[in-house]
Amino acid sequence: MNESMHKFMRVGIIHFMVYPETMRGDGPIAETVRKIALDDYFDAIEVTWIRDDRVRAQVKKILDTAHMSVAFGGQPMLLTSDLNVNDLNEEKRLKAVETLKKGIDQAYELGAEGFGFLSGRYDESRKEEAYHALLKSTRELCDYAKSKGSLRIVHEIFDCDIDKKSLIGPAELAKRYAEDIRKDYDNFGLMVDLSHIPMLRVTTEEAILPIKDYIVHAHMGNCVIKDPKLPAYGDLHPRFGFPDSENDVDQLVEYLRVLKNIGFLNEKNPPIVSFEVKPFGDEDPDLVVANAKRVLNIAWSRV
Repeated sequence: MNESMHKFMRVGIIHFMVYPETMRGDGPIAETVRKIALDDYFDAIEVTWIRDDRVRAQVKKILDTAHMSVAFGGQPMLLTSDLNVNDLNEEKRLKAVETLKKGIDQAYELGAEGFGFLSGRYDESRKEEAYHALLKSTRELCDYAKSKGSLRIVHEIFDCDIDKKSLIGPAELAKRYAEDIRKDYDNFGLMVDLSHIPMLRVTTEEAILPIKDYIVHAHMGNCVIKDPKLPAYGDLHPRFGFPDSENDVDQLVEYLRVLKNIGFLNEKNPPIVSFEVKPFGDEDPDLVVANAKRVLNIAWSRV
């Protein structure tokens, strides 16, 4: 397109993926957030938990000063602690919910507009029980967020049988889930991720069209799934064009076209659409960011 992409979306980046040493809530958080905030290519940033209150205050000041939109990723709080919001053990389910509530508190502190999370693993023979456990947890999170303000609770759709092996999952079940939650909560939505679409073995349209009315957030990324023996196999979010990977310019063009055609990318209320890319091995994170920006620039010119 000839028009600026920034008219249709707020381009973001997931801080804790491009700088994975910060994923557990510590490490060089403030200095790497500042590096992103200095780059006016980015309108938005996604951060996760920050254990140190003082560092969290620093990050808040940086993002306010830089005039950036903020989203909060609760996913690492679950994944690094082996917690599951659809755990059939009630004590463990509640621990997962309470952990995410602490993340919601931090999201409000940082001025985030959305809070992302994911469903966990499940036993196929007890899938319906896991689904109802997920509904219960999601309602508790939506209730808690709404009691404190206008933060939106956003479930990210993952693979169901390759890496994260999450309950949500396939578009049909994601649609049922969103319909069930939206009956009572208008502060809920779904997040799609280009990197997870190949892992669900569907086309972009098959992944997006059934849930188009519930999508509120999107990620752009890549994956390797051709052979489990490959070093970057699974949900590792390597850079675009990584050897033996699934996504590059052509796939991003198709993804953006579908998102634009359904009205998700729009001028009236541009959504956050973030890169989820991670350095592989000893790759320089700043070069991985440069790669993503180049790919998006080319892709947008073809949308």
